[in-house]
Amino acid sequence: MMKSTEPSALARMYAWHRPLMAVAALMVPLTIVCIIGLIFDPREITEAAAWAKPLKFSVSILLYTVTWAWLIAHLPRWQKIAHTAGTIMAVALIIEQTAIVGAAAAGTTSHFNVSSPFATAVWAIMAISITVLYVCTFVTTIALMFMKLPTRSLTFALRAGAVLGLVGLGLAYLMTGPSGTQVSNFEGVVGAHTVGLADGGPQLPVLGWSTVAGDLRIPHFIGMHALQLLPLLAILLNSLGRKWSALSLDKTRLQLMVVAAAVFAATLLVVTFQALSGQSIVQPAGIFLVAGWLIVASGIIASTTILVIGARAARAESVVAVQS
Repeated sequence: MMKSTEPSALARMYAWHRPLMAVAALMVPLTIVCIIGLIFDPREITEAAAWAKPLKFSVSILLYTVTWAWLIAHLPRWQKIAHTAGTIMAVALIIEQTAIVGAAAAGTTSHFNVSSPFATAVWAIMAISITVLYVCTFVTTIALMFMKLPTRSLTFALRAGAVLGLVGLGLAYLMTGPSGTQVSNFEGVVGAHTVGLADGGPQLPVLGWSTVAGDLRIPHFIGMHALQLLPLLAILLNSLGRKWSALSLDKTRLQLMVVAAAVFAATLLVVTFQALSGQSIVQPAGIFLVAGWLIVASGIIASTTILVIGARAARAESVVAVQS
């Protein structure tokens, strides 16, 4: 009996983009190492577990690299340019994660740390790698605009997710400027995640976002992962469309994805300004509370209207199909 020469699923995935998939593969054992560190290493950095940040970055980089590896492999145009950009992205991510893990092992901060010449050099290298990552993501996002998936709803979801992901990645730069306190009382730190208070203090479990002040990691995180969330929603709607007549038409699913993208963009805008105002995500008040409820209500009303119209259109099409 002859053995099959068909490559395994893992081999096919690795072939999407070898540098990016190699980084993804490296993040798997690193995630395990970080979990072990969380369990057995009691140290804290800015009042958070020392290995929490490397763990979050490991998971985020894993998702990021696998997503872009698949996308680059399926681009109809600019594939050579995008492949080169993907390789540079892989190098930039390795540099950043090496600095983050090294700082955690040393029991110090990686981001914003200019307390010594060595720490300043590490932060400068990280800043350069982040900028390079952004530029390469910008290039691959442009290439993605030429990509078409089997349905218009999926294609729109992918493009909208990529644009919002690029915005989310760029929002990281809001954290790099020095606060007034840092300018007047320099203590070796320039930039911060938190607005209104120093980094640290009460935080949400796992995520580590501040529960008492604004936190710029929130819009950065939400925006970056639009590239996964919106296409996944479109895939879910497509799947439901096989069973639910109201979603059977791709026109209906496309309209719902437009609403989802608008809700996502509005949410990203609100949480960005909420963080900049110094207000905690778990204590919304004033204009941000009102804006949040308006977004929810508008999304529900628009989605319900689209589903009702979609159900009628699907019934009308089925009647025409039967009559013909």
